[in-house]
Amino acid sequence: MTPTLDDRITGSLLGAAVGDALGGPVEGYTPEQIAERHGGRVTGIVGPWNGDAWRTARPIAPYHKGDGHVTDDTLMTHALVRVYERVRDHLDAYAVADHLVPELMGTPVWIPELEAEALPLQRIFLAEKWLVARLHYGHNDPREAGTGNIVNCGAAMYMAPVGLVNAADPHGAYAEAIDVAGAHQSSYGREAAGVLAAAVAAACVPGATPRTVVDTALALAKDGTRAAIEAVAEAADRHRDFESALVPLRRAVAPYDSVGPDYRNPGLDARRPSRLHAIEELPIALGMLLVGEGDYRRTVLGAVNYGRDCDSIATMAGAIAGALHGEAAVPAEWAKRVAEASRLDLHAPARSLAAVAAEVFARDTARRRAHESARAALTDPAR
Repeated sequence: MTPTLDDRITGSLLGAAVGDALGGPVEGYTPEQIAERHGGRVTGIVGPWNGDAWRTARPIAPYHKGDGHVTDDTLMTHALVRVYERVRDHLDAYAVADHLVPELMGTPVWIPELEAEALPLQRIFLAEKWLVARLHYGHNDPREAGTGNIVNCGAAMYMAPVGLVNAADPHGAYAEAIDVAGAHQSSYGREAAGVLAAAVAAACVPGATPRTVVDTALALAKDGTRAAIEAVAEAADRHRDFESALVPLRRAVAPYDSVGPDYRNPGLDARRPSRLHAIEELPIALGMLLVGEGDYRRTVLGAVNYGRDCDSIATMAGAIAGALHGEAAVPAEWAKRVAEASRLDLHAPARSLAAVAAEVFARDTARRRAHESARAALTDPAR
């Protein structure tokens, strides 16, 4: 049966959180290092890379990555859902300034990696702290505040809710995400946010497949982002097992990825604005979606074992695969362990966003009918 929209919203947000938790403990490492550390490929939830020494071991300390803990990808995704709860309509860059930034600065939440309740600002990465520096302290125009930030996947990693509110309308999702992400990112980091939202929206179209999702992404993506997705998709089409796809997908995206071969030691031109580059995470997420044929487990495990920024890759891949197939696609044992370990209700954000999405659609319908009526009055002399 075709999953309902509410089921797709649940599947997408749950799928993103589970992917995030699976990828977190192996983030930053190569596929070879991951296989050596875990005695083979990761097939589920694993513990911290440095075991009980996670509190002090560099470069991860003081974060407890592993054991089913979600990371900042999920924290930011849930924060954006709460912005939708307040606004109860489409968002823009000003909504980020008026609602998301105050939440990051002033609303304590449970942070699994810190095993404590704290302000999100105390956990998020420098590229996300930029939101506070530019919007709260710098008073920059929200639509331009992303200019000058580290160009990375920071905006794309939490943009799935925009795709879900615009379910089955990829063009609308792309436009809204580009506006929202202007407060956070520029260049190909902002572009990736728009394309990720569009991919999630495309996954909600009845009868959607991994190929239709990727084709939609290609139709909307610009510059280096489009070229990178095209190159990775071409490589992915030759594989149906992530093991054989790991090296070819990395080779395909490498010319567009400014970080370089050593993820923890990026080159001098890394994360700078460019029309030729792309963030690595989005093309690889789409590539693994093709390799895994949309199956949640295969898609997400491919993303996790790819290494590098694999928590964000698995977050994006999980959001799309979950939107394609609904909650049942996400392994229940993984979802249960992540919810319990992270001490988070992973279904509550989905229920909230589903209610908001219904309200937004009703408003869109009323606005569209008003426009149609006005247009008819302008073009039909008999009216």
